[in-house]
Amino acid sequence: MSNSMNIRGGRVIDPSAGRDAAGDVFIAGGKICAEPAEGGVEVDARGLVVCPGFIDIHVHLREPGHGAKETIETGTRAAAAGGFTSVVAMPNTHPVADHPGIIAWMLERAAEVGVVNVFPTGAITVGAQGEQLAPIGAMAAAGIVAVTDDGRCVQNHEVMRRAAEYCGMFGLPMFDHCQDASLAGPEAMMHEGYWSTMLGLPGWPRMAEEIIVARDAMLAEATGTRIHCQHLSSGGSVRLLREARLRGVPLSGEVCPHHIALTDESVRDYDTDFKMNPPLREQADIDALLEGIADGTIEVLATDHAPHAIYEKEVEFAAAPFGIVGLETAVGLFCSILLHQKGVLALPELIAMLTANPARLVGLDRGTLSIGAPGDVTLLDPDREWTVDRSTFASKARNTPFHGWELKGRAVRTVVGGRTAWEVGV
Repeated sequence: MSNSMNIRGGRVIDPSAGRDAAGDVFIAGGKICAEPAEGGVEVDARGLVVCPGFIDIHVHLREPGHGAKETIETGTRAAAAGGFTSVVAMPNTHPVADHPGIIAWMLERAAEVGVVNVFPTGAITVGAQGEQLAPIGAMAAAGIVAVTDDGRCVQNHEVMRRAAEYCGMFGLPMFDHCQDASLAGPEAMMHEGYWSTMLGLPGWPRMAEEIIVARDAMLAEATGTRIHCQHLSSGGSVRLLREARLRGVPLSGEVCPHHIALTDESVRDYDTDFKMNPPLREQADIDALLEGIADGTIEVLATDHAPHAIYEKEVEFAAAPFGIVGLETAVGLFCSILLHQKGVLALPELIAMLTANPARLVGLDRGTLSIGAPGDVTLLDPDREWTVDRSTFASKARNTPFHGWELKGRAVRTVVGGRTAWEVGV
């Protein structure tokens, strides 16, 4: 199959170059080129936005070890169906991705069966136990793009300090799942507030997230290492992040669609598809997150795609695992909320948060349509109306709270290395 393509007549938006104009994009031999590719596949992009391939820096592919939930093959197909050409994979697999051998296996498996680019992260500590540092340098040599404690926040500040120092030596950012276990331990199930009281469910206070965000700000300031706060949910976290960034601290944060689309009231029927980590919070938190997106405090949008087998969610609320799938609904939700409903962002700004900004954070040669860059392109129809139907998901999992939602905005073709990885209706 040809890895050359001529995409003609679209609105080309490339935030990395400040480009927003009608034009063509050409790909030859899997790379962006200046002239039409001889023999390339012809694509009519009239009425569509042509932009760098979307990048999701927070994805759980579950492999190795949890193939009943998701695999690298099905997860990357879900990514392509959502418009993502690259995903950054989290290390909470089984065994935990805390060793260069596991990283090598993941990369080899992705090369064999993946339909989009997979960039692995490594666990900060051995076995994700939070006690002993994993071999960060060896994992860097094996190909990780970041280290993270996602799914199990490291509580020991000295361990995190040393991890930040090592990451600085190897030029790696450190991602942090911000959760103080003394305030939100294993029993915490949802946001602490009116609805947790009404439902009789153990609460999860905002402070549990905010304390770790504050810690990360101090660590980033002390070490100079980029620390990235994952899936922010609290208005207080946005304030702490803003204050740190104004001082020049290398701290960043991301927002996932469910934290701006839903509130803790959604849990009122004990539906386990609304159980997620961190939890859904109140409207005041959503307003603060939107403000942080609008003023540039938050630079990255991500999914925290967390697939689970159907039987795992079909239990009582307390027994169900945290998490929802997000790869196939995120772009529609972000377009619907940030563009059409709230008007928080202009389209080029939204695209930057899905392309150039995440690429810069993890040092990828992606998120750009510059000549010579990989031929990863997303064709977007920001006005396309569609209905979420989980029965059609490419993911193995079906755990979404958005089934039946009417959304506006959808990727219609995903191009990876000059080849079509997915096309709507095909």
